[in-house]
Amino acid sequence: MKLDPYWLDSARRFSATEQQAVDGEVDVAVIGGGFTGLSAALSLARAGTQVAVLEAGQLASDASGRNGGHVNNGLSHNFIGVVKKYGLERASAMYKAYDDAVETVERVVTEENIDCDFRRSGKIKLAAKPKHYDSLARNADALVKGVDTDVELLPKDKAAEQIGSEQFHGGLLQRRSAMMHMGRFGAGLAEAAQRAGALLHQNAAVTQVSRDADAKWKVVTARGTLRAAEVFLATGASTTKVFSHFRRRIVPVGSYVIATEPLNETGHNSVMPARRTATTTKNVGNYFRLSDDNRLIFGGRASFSISSPRTDARSKPILEKSMLKVFPQLKGVRIDYCWGGLIDITADRLPRAGCHDGIFFAMGYSGHGAQMSVHMGKLMADTILGKTVDNPFADLNWPVIPGHFGAPWFLPLVGAYYRTLDVIR
Repeated sequence: MKLDPYWLDSARRFSATEQQAVDGEVDVAVIGGGFTGLSAALSLARAGTQVAVLEAGQLASDASGRNGGHVNNGLSHNFIGVVKKYGLERASAMYKAYDDAVETVERVVTEENIDCDFRRSGKIKLAAKPKHYDSLARNADALVKGVDTDVELLPKDKAAEQIGSEQFHGGLLQRRSAMMHMGRFGAGLAEAAQRAGALLHQNAAVTQVSRDADAKWKVVTARGTLRAAEVFLATGASTTKVFSHFRRRIVPVGSYVIATEPLNETGHNSVMPARRTATTTKNVGNYFRLSDDNRLIFGGRASFSISSPRTDARSKPILEKSMLKVFPQLKGVRIDYCWGGLIDITADRLPRAGCHDGIFFAMGYSGHGAQMSVHMGKLMADTILGKTVDNPFADLNWPVIPGHFGAPWFLPLVGAYYRTLDVIR
């Protein structure tokens, strides 16, 4: 079993054409070389802007390459609850932003001819309990009336035609969702940004950001110093002390994934005959899909801790047990991959994108970043270019998380809280 992400192990890596020191001056310094930063760099470079991407490790290899492979539309929240808090107009704009995000990914894939198995698969949200199905029914009604007529409520027998499991009590089908190979998309996006003229620096961790006397930004990295007119923070900043303002407002939580050996035709048809992405309604639930080579990619919160080789390996039996509970027909199937990654979660699980103290930023995707990162990268690039954009997350209140100063000491308590909710609700 490999402790590498399937997406990165099964894709060619981006090969940088330059390894020179980080120096000189650019119009925009993008901090973070995941989907957010690369998408922004592509849009900025296309517009003739001098842009440099500064990535602490390898491009598109952290959260962008360590997820479950979903490109889903729809909020992570109950739509009715978002309407109650923000009103129908704002809630609808938030919901539509995820539709736009899937379309942004599809457009980039098409325009840049990226071979990443992008497919509009649709997503099914599966009710783990009978009362969860009732909640999905109310939510479906609100969606159809308010913002999305392309959803369908599936009773238990119809859901079983989509997912080969007796564990669920129905589901909500959202047809605009998609899937893709994250490793191949990441490499293709980096190549597209480089073709457009962006400078891409790997192994260039940012250690300091400050203003010069002439109001230019000075960005100090492990490989040199860059001066820039604008700075765009395109990383969750959950593991660095440089951006303490943001660090106190997001919580890094580990999410873990396993990938089986390739299943034969009988096997993959028995588990996911409709080949959609799937999520469950529990707070500590699971998400899964088939890969293009017929592996079941099955993920979840196996541990409320920071991902590391040790915790990644320990997540394997936990996830395998959950997988076999959902799909007992897979007993005896080999697990080929097990990996973990960080999800940057905000307290309300809504993303944030805007400008703070002169630094543009986009982060806090809360487990829905594959699509939103690409979209927000382009949206914030347009903002930097002075264009008018539709950003429903720009002015959301974003207070610090009480008691959170960097290290998420409270994660075990958070895990216990959500597991308790899953029992009683």
